[in-house]
Amino acid sequence: MSVSVKICGLKTKAAIDAAIDGGASHVGFIFFAKSPRNVSPEAAALLADHAKGRAKRVAVSVNADDATLDAIVSAVEPDLLQLHGSESPERLRTVKDRYGLPVMKALALREQGDLDLIGPYRGVADGFLFDAKPPAGSELPGGNGVAFDWAILSSLDADIDYMLSGGLNADNIGSALAQTGAKAIDISSGVESAPGVKNVGLIAEFFDAVWAAEQGIPA
Repeated sequence: MSVSVKICGLKTKAAIDAAIDGGASHVGFIFFAKSPRNVSPEAAALLADHAKGRAKRVAVSVNADDATLDAIVSAVEPDLLQLHGSESPERLRTVKDRYGLPVMKALALREQGDLDLIGPYRGVADGFLFDAKPPAGSELPGGNGVAFDWAILSSLDADIDYMLSGGLNADNIGSALAQTGAKAIDISSGVESAPGVKNVGLIAEFFDAVWAAEQGIPA
């Protein structure tokens, strides 16, 4: 498939196999204690080794300090770091210099003006992940199963490299791709049977829906 797909929040080898067999280009591991998808660096190391050479391994953290990132990078040896908190452009520079790894910055969007968040990170972030702003009361910056208004991306500069995230699933991915023209997508809760529990059947259904969308087959 031409669309890059990242399955995020993986916690088992079976889920990794389902993701990669389906066509995932990236697999993501969450290092955030409040998330039901949280894994320890030690557990993630085994999972990352299982995916090595088959998909790019992404370490997702939220406002992590150097010691935390040191432990993650040492154990997991990720191909890409995803910073999903309120990290500043200066923090991104520090992280890139410290580890010599590409860094993707997640930004929470809701309305047109939120695209202004991109500016300070241009030339610093190696790419962006556009997620929906968390619903009221949520302690999770992502993985909330909610989407934002994709129409706001119509004014996005063509040179912005991004992954589309937030509330994607097999039922809406066709519309999401048609409306945004996204070249890369990220999904987590949309392929779960319960919070943090990936469902191999739902993963397969999602990839079928992506394939159908690329072929122009109506959902």
